[in-house]
Amino acid sequence: MSIKRLQETLTQVPIVKKGNYHYVIHPITDGIPSITPELLQEVTDEMYQRIKKYGKIEKIVTMEAMGIPLAAALSLKMKLPFTIIRKKSYGLPDEISVEQVTGYSKAHLYVNGLKRGERIVIVDDVLSTGGTLRAVLTVLKKMEVRVQGAIIAIDKGDVAEKIAQESGVAIETLVKIDVVDGKVVFKS
Repeated sequence: MSIKRLQETLTQVPIVKKGNYHYVIHPITDGIPSITPELLQEVTDEMYQRIKKYGKIEKIVTMEAMGIPLAAALSLKMKLPFTIIRKKSYGLPDEISVEQVTGYSKAHLYVNGLKRGERIVIVDDVLSTGGTLRAVLTVLKKMEVRVQGAIIAIDKGDVAEKIAQESGVAIETLVKIDVVDGKVVFKS
């Protein structure tokens, strides 16, 4: 599979620095300027190819917000339901709170609709500090949800391997990038 369009669009993005953090403003991570059908198709086709090797999956899981377009496209392609780990509490009986600490914020996420023993795959747009993914994996493990793997479109933080070792969950990324002198550079 090819992710040429993803790589090409990453070379053309604005970079916004807030404090010590560089935001890479891209359609997949921010919806700006817009997510073209071709880009979404390319990214989710590549994710699908990687998900297939995990065997039987019962549900796709993503975190609010920019993982939602990826999970929706994969849900249609794979004919599987998807669940969104939300930023808002609904106070449902089995709701689980996740404390999310990233390099740029601290908040809570809320897990609903997942059951013990359920085989899932996590999909998301970007991995930066790893705070969100670490917190989610910890809670899902406590819930005894069977996380078959995690597929992230853009690795900006170089933490995927470390989180995989800590959690025992395979974490794959489509591209690895860094911001150097205000520009996106690709890492191998």
